[in-house]
Amino acid sequence: MGLIRLIIFGFLGMTVAYYLVSWYSRSVRLERLEKDWDADPQGDDAARQTHIDAGMAAYEKGFRKKLILLIYVVPVILVITAFYVTNTG
Repeated sequence: MGLIRLIIFGFLGMTVAYYLVSWYSRSVRLERLEKDWDADPQGDDAARQTHIDAGMAAYEKGFRKKLILLIYVVPVILVITAFYVTNTG
């Protein structure tokens, strides 16, 4: 029963952490795109929005977004390792 509880609450905790880190990373990327545009404006508001949309689309396909998925992988590996080390010694 304890293992099931660990899995459920661990998954919920990792999901909350994933969404918080993902949201923060997106906001940092958006802020950077806006600052880049403000430093060298090259058109009107429509061009600015196009620049930001293109940058966010590149972010969605990028490596950083995939790295955030390690929030699910690393804790699982650590728990499995701790379980193995505890039970084989």
